[in-house]
Amino acid sequence: MKRNVVCIIPSRYESSRFPGKPLADLCGKPMIQHVYERVAKAGAIPYVAVATDDQRIYDAVKKFGGNAVMTARTHRSGTDRISEAVASLDLAADAIVVNIQGDQPIFEPVQVDEVIEPLQTDPAVVMSTLIYKIILDEEITHPHAVKVVLDHKNN
Repeated sequence: MKRNVVCIIPSRYESSRFPGKPLADLCGKPMIQHVYERVAKAGAIPYVAVATDDQRIYDAVKKFGGNAVMTARTHRSGTDRISEAVASLDLAADAIVVNIQGDQPIFEPVQVDEVIEPLQTDPAVVMSTLIYKIILDEEITHPHAVKVVLDHKNN
């Protein structure tokens, strides 16, 4: 039996490196709308919502017809923000919650489906993360670029 899947996109306005980034205009739409629309195109995700502590982001999401949840300003991470948003939903205990960062508008919706697939097909799999090969040398030392180490079998 397939498990229920939801995607929560954490998004905050007060970024230290680029305040207001979720509302930055990209080709006539705010960045958060691009992220939301790409997630919504993934076949495996029937419900998408943005979790935010900022009324401007909340209003922007509602304006384009998206789901949004207001959360506390005290969260230290996007995961904490997602946890609060998920608590407001009526989900089964085994539901799959997908975290897509609100400032990453360039990904293919099929990649989201690929991350969910092992969670749907193997009950022993409890977490799945999308990775890609580092291409630029500066990504290796960039402190905000997450790195993944694999063995020779890609495990």
